Amino acid sequence: MTLKQFILTLTLLVCHTLVAQQDSIVQLKEVLISDTQLRDFSSTQSVNRLNDSVINKNSSSLSSLLQYNSVVYLKENGLGMVSSPSFRGTTAQQTAVVWNGININSQLNGQTDFNTINTRDFKEISVRAGGGSVIYGSSAIGGSIHLNSLLEFDNAFTNEIRVNYGSFNTQGINYKTLVSSDKFSASVSFTRNSSDNDYNYVGREGKNLNGQYYNTSLNAVAGYKINSRNRLTLYSYYFDGERHFSLIFPSEIRTKYRDNNTRNLLEWVGNYGKFTSKVKAAFLQEEYKYFDNVRNDAFTYGKVESVIAKYDLSYKAGENLKINTVLDLTQNKGHGSDILNKTRQIGAASVLASHNLGKRFMYEVGLRKEVTNNYQSPLLFSLGTKYKFTPYYTLKLNTSKNFRIPTFNDLYWQGSGNTQLKPENSWQVEAGNNFVYKGFTVSLTGYYIKIKDMLRWVPTGSVWRPVNTDKVKTYGAEVLMGYTKTIGLHNLAINATYGYTKSQNEVTGKQLIYVPFHKATASLSYSYKKISAYYQFLYNGDVFTRSDNNSRYNVDAYTTGNAGVEYNFGTANTYKIGAQMLNAWNADYVSVESRYLPGRNLNVYLNLKF
Repeated sequence: MTLKQFILTLTLLVCHTLVAQQDSIVQLKEVLISDTQLRDFSSTQSVNRLNDSVINKNSSSLSSLLQYNSVVYLKENGLGMVSSPSFRGTTAQQTAVVWNGININSQLNGQTDFNTINTRDFKEISVRAGGGSVIYGSSAIGGSIHLNSLLEFDNAFTNEIRVNYGSFNTQGINYKTLVSSDKFSASVSFTRNSSDNDYNYVGREGKNLNGQYYNTSLNAVAGYKINSRNRLTLYSYYFDGERHFSLIFPSEIRTKYRDNNTRNLLEWVGNYGKFTSKVKAAFLQEEYKYFDNVRNDAFTYGKVESVIAKYDLSYKAGENLKINTVLDLTQNKGHGSDILNKTRQIGAASVLASHNLGKRFMYEVGLRKEVTNNYQSPLLFSLGTKYKFTPYYTLKLNTSKNFRIPTFNDLYWQGSGNTQLKPENSWQVEAGNNFVYKGFTVSLTGYYIKIKDMLRWVPTGSVWRPVNTDKVKTYGAEVLMGYTKTIGLHNLAINATYGYTKSQNEVTGKQLIYVPFHKATASLSYSYKKISAYYQFLYNGDVFTRSDNNSRYNVDAYTTGNAGVEYNFGTANTYKIGAQMLNAWNADYVSVESRYLPGRNLNVYLNLKF
């Protein structure tokens, strides 16, 4: 099928289904989420939801949140610098970041820099482990990170402001407001962060030079109920930031990098009895400017504009069966100083089904096919089951085929791009065991991933070019644990994660670089009346930085932790004052070779909600 034929088919199907069903009226829920596939078709995989109370205990970057609360490994080129993940032993390009149901990984380099996401702008952030390409498209091989703005219709007007100040002249402010009625809802969040970031290295001479940064973000959502069946919602996100890249040696030339990202999504939801129709139109823009000398105005740049049209039709056949079809069309237009001016179009069709057979057993099925002129896309699938043996134990099984498409840099980098590249393909299987007893929850998941046609940039003569070379197998285990207990006015919560990861190049038998064999986190929080305290623990095992696994160049394992305390002096409203000690043990550590992270440092904050 050609792309034009796909577009014609999509158009005919949209026109047909929009008018097909007009029976009974279904009232909308008071709290709504755009990413309904995460809620309805992820029951057979592990999903770790981080609410706003967890988000507020961490620094405002997505890196910090996931570093201390998930099995995802993050490597940072210094505090606030470029940060990229490794999820289940895969690369940064194989982890999808999903904003309100839309995949926002860069079309230029294929990944999301986790230090360009301000977490305080979102009410809920979820970590979905395992393959998700059937739902979310390219990159969802190791897993996906979901940034969700919740829509509330509850006749409310609230305001919240948080200001913080810390070591190295680190400043932050976040303001949120919500106004809603039974027909209209709007919420806005504004965040500003900055730091001189000039910390001294622990246990050695020198300090972090040229590490200063600032960023500003604005997140807004507004929804209007046209009538009992139809709702319009507008989601919007803006990020602008500048980072001076930290130096390894004082004699190096100072550089800086500017990010500018905008995302806008308009959604129309119609409820027609057993059918729910959802039309989405999105415009995304990403742009960077790199200054190879901060003393000069000259820069290189890259820019991609993406237009996405998506039609989502779900059918609920009683209480036990839900079928969801999704058709979408994406156009990416990119240009820059180092990439060719190119446009590509991608059409995709997905079918998802979730079926409960009684109270104990259910299964999920999904298929997806993409069509484009740039590469040959495989037929993707997912199949999962869940069986509840007892009230305390549930078994989950899931298998899927996933992929990652070549980026604009891979295809169109001037003088080096390779338009003959194939998508990376992966097949994976996992088994999850969930235990629940009173206040305890334990999730134990084992997985196996096989990846072929992995993209790498390799030297061909005097020029580096991307090629499909590697085959990789990854296997391991993940443990998520939680415990909560309330006795009178005393509240205790304990959470922990552990991940063991073996990720090998099948040709060489070597572990992939920057993939630790072991990672563990733990957190303990306690509250009594108006006072609360918490402690966070992080252990990262050593990682190889060379493909031959030469141990001379390892990044050593490290252990660090954060401690915090806060007091609520409000009565009817919430007024909190708090303090945090970050890297409380004053550990000397790096997550990227020669990129030292700060020692013990302090942060104080004031949070007012009224």
